[in-house]
Amino acid sequence: MNLALFLEMAAGAAPDRIALVCDGKRWTYGELLAAAQGACALIVQSKAHYVALLDESSEASVIAQFGAALAGIAYCPLNYRLADADLAAQLGRIVPALVVGHAERVARLAPDQQHVVYPRAEFTLAVQEATPPADAEYDAGDGIAIQLFTSGTTAAPKAAILKHANLVSYILGTVEFGAAEESDAVLVSVPPYHIAGIAAIASSIYALRRIVMLPAFAPDAWLKLVEAEQVTNAFVVPTMLSRVIHAMDKGVHAQTASLRSIAYGGGKMPIELIRQALDLFPDTGFTNAYGLTETSSTVALLGPAEHRAAHCASDPAARARLASVGKPLPTIELEIRDDEGRVLPAGQTGEIYVRGDQVSGQYRERSALDADGWFPTRDAGYLDDEGYLFLSGRADDVIVRGGENISPGEIEDVVLTHPAIADVAAVAVPSAEWGEGVGLAVVVRGGHDQPAPDDLKDLIRARLRSSRVPDTIAFLPSLPYNEMGKLLRREVRRILAG
Repeated sequence: MNLALFLEMAAGAAPDRIALVCDGKRWTYGELLAAAQGACALIVQSKAHYVALLDESSEASVIAQFGAALAGIAYCPLNYRLADADLAAQLGRIVPALVVGHAERVARLAPDQQHVVYPRAEFTLAVQEATPPADAEYDAGDGIAIQLFTSGTTAAPKAAILKHANLVSYILGTVEFGAAEESDAVLVSVPPYHIAGIAAIASSIYALRRIVMLPAFAPDAWLKLVEAEQVTNAFVVPTMLSRVIHAMDKGVHAQTASLRSIAYGGGKMPIELIRQALDLFPDTGFTNAYGLTETSSTVALLGPAEHRAAHCASDPAARARLASVGKPLPTIELEIRDDEGRVLPAGQTGEIYVRGDQVSGQYRERSALDADGWFPTRDAGYLDDEGYLFLSGRADDVIVRGGENISPGEIEDVVLTHPAIADVAAVAVPSAEWGEGVGLAVVVRGGHDQPAPDDLKDLIRARLRSSRVPDTIAFLPSLPYNEMGKLLRREVRRILAG
């Protein structure tokens, strides 16, 4: 199957149902399919090898995604926030492409690369005027649907590829066709170049849900859209949820009773933040979705009932599960392995490996799958006795002190219990005695005095082993995050080294 079939099915079943709302304009499923077919015509005529998006989320991003699927070529949304040098390098890796978005920037950065460029408004108009190919035949599923450059939080970006078969497998395994009521609406506010946004659009179309686009996230605008469109579902990253709650605390008012479900992922959720959200939205179901670009989005879920049960639990082990990412999807196999590739028992930390039809594990440069189809996520974690998955950070982020592996997350969770601490990152710093020691970057909460370093050390020593006590503590005004809320640990290490 090809992703385009989902839009064709939706338009066939409910052509007059509203499919997309963006900047006040509404598109029915029939109109959206016609626009994607027009985009297919433009793509075929351009003889492009890729369809790239260099823009915020909009109707153009959805039309380009499904137009590319109809044309049988890869859709490659680019991070418009990148520095010029980085973006120029990525444009050079997708020659020739039909690029939708910032025409001036493409012309300046890649003047000799034969890209065909449409500004957003021009593209949206052109697809409505184009004549779709009469005999278009798109790839059945073996071809590449999406190419995404990884975020590069720990290394240079790689070109991850997802076939139609991977994405279709994920959606068929998690969504029922036409399951949404006509009143259901999902608010999409993540960037278009993130797998969460791509998966949300495809799965919402398959469910026949109305997609409400917020091109640039702002908490006030998010809350206003929830009220105006009676949004029932939303996906946020932790920093977005934090900003929404902060805005509500500051007096921004909006009717949010329509919100039945909030899913979150893309970065570590502070335990106190999710507890605050559960109290603030008592009738909303929260879902923690853990996944990667290379796995076509979600591979493990902590569902709404599990959130509420853990939040109210008195048993420490059950209460701790609020910090987990839940259990693997039924279609996913998951193992924890040590450095020698041996499968570890419950309670022991190692690298997370996954396998399943939705797992691509492929890059343009190479395949990361082993001989048996297992994908090494490079995330560290462990399973508890009930099969709940707990993340410990990236495998590359583990601090190795005198041969002992230390998870940054366990230290950070303890420090965040201090009332004066708003944010914290633990990273490896050079140590002449131990090889690596613990460095701590700390952000003090507004209205609080800066705690003494020894107070933080005593807090860690009282809750964890002495090997977790930091050698270095730096107080910073903020920590470096990317736009999806992922902590840039390499930048923290650079700051502490300085």
